Amino acid sequence: MKDVPGTMRAVWIAQHGGPEVLELAEVAVPAPQAGEVLVRVAAVALNNTDLWTREGAYGRPGDPEALSGWRGPIGFPRIQGADVAGRVVAVGADVDESLVGRRVVVDPAIYDTEGPDANPVGLMGSERDGGYAEYVTAPAERAHDVTGSPLTDDQLATLPTAYGTALGMIERGRLRAGETVLVSGASGGVGLALVQIARARGARVLAVSSGSKIDAVREAGAHEVLDRAEDIAEQARAAAPDGIDVALDVVAGDLVGDGLPLLREGGRWVIAGALGGYGVAFDVRRLYLHNAQVIGSAMHTPTHFGLLMELARKAEIQPVVAAAFPLDQAAQAQEELARRRHVGKIVMHP
Repeated sequence: MKDVPGTMRAVWIAQHGGPEVLELAEVAVPAPQAGEVLVRVAAVALNNTDLWTREGAYGRPGDPEALSGWRGPIGFPRIQGADVAGRVVAVGADVDESLVGRRVVVDPAIYDTEGPDANPVGLMGSERDGGYAEYVTAPAERAHDVTGSPLTDDQLATLPTAYGTALGMIERGRLRAGETVLVSGASGGVGLALVQIARARGARVLAVSSGSKIDAVREAGAHEVLDRAEDIAEQARAAAPDGIDVALDVVAGDLVGDGLPLLREGGRWVIAGALGGYGVAFDVRRLYLHNAQVIGSAMHTPTHFGLLMELARKAEIQPVVAAAFPLDQAAQAQEELARRRHVGKIVMHP
C-alpha cells in the first residue's frame, strides 16, 4: 500500500471494565481485503455505545446482567469507535481504484442481508475493529463519498451512529410534516439529531432537556423545551393539549408508562435507548384501546443511511461538536462523555 505505514497508533480494549482498560497500542495497519477500502481516519466520534461496549453493559437474552457487547461476546482485543470520517488511501481486490483520495463517511453497521432494508446485527467498534485508530478498513459499499460536503471532518464524524439512529427512529415512526413530536434526552448526540431532523421534516418539536442545556436545544430547533426536572407529562399536556403524534425516546424507564397516555389515536412511541432504565411498565390499555404502537429502533438501514448522506452532502443539518480530544486521551474523552454535561458530540483526532 503506497504511502501507508506498516504500523499505526490505536486504542483498544482487552477486557470489559472502566476507562482504565482503554490502552494506546502500536499495531499493524490493517490491509483491505477483497471488497474493502482502507480509510485514514480524520475524526472519530464517541457514542454511548462506546461506554456500554467497554463496560459490557448490553446484557444477553435471558440474562440482562451478562457482560456483553452490542450483539454478544466481543473478540478481544477490540479497537473501539463506530463513527469515522476520513479519506480512502487504499482499496482491496475488486474495488474501484478511483475511490482512493475520496472523502468518506463510513456506515458502521454490519447488516443481516444485502438488501436496502437490512437490519443491523453488528457494529464497527464492537463486532469488528473501529476508528479509534489512524486507519480502519470497511466494506467499500459502506464508505459513502462526501467529498463535496461543506461540513467539517468533525461534523461528518458525528453523523453515523447518532444521526443514523435518529433518522432510523424518524423513519420507523413514520413522522410526517405537521405532526407533533416529543424528543427525550434532547441534549445528547441522538437527541439533538432528532430535534434537528424532525424540525427539518416540518414537525412541531417538544424536546426534553434540563438546566444550562435548554437554550442549546431550543437553538437546535425545538419549538418547546420541557424541563426534565419537572413533571414531563404535565408539561407536555400543557404544550400539546391535543396530544403527541410520535415520541422519539432514548430514555425509556418510567417515561414510557408516564408518556403513553399522551399519544393521540394511532400514535407511535419509538424507543432506541434506555438511559432511564430498561425495566418498563405501562398500562397496556393505553396501547390497544388507542391503536398506539411501541416501536423498537436499533440504528438504521442502508436506505436510511443513504438518506443521511444526502443531508450531509447538502449540509441540510449542522451537527454540533462539543469537544475534541487527541487519540491518546481516549479515556478522558469517554469520561467526559459519561458525565453528560455537554451538548452535541465529542470527537477524537487520531
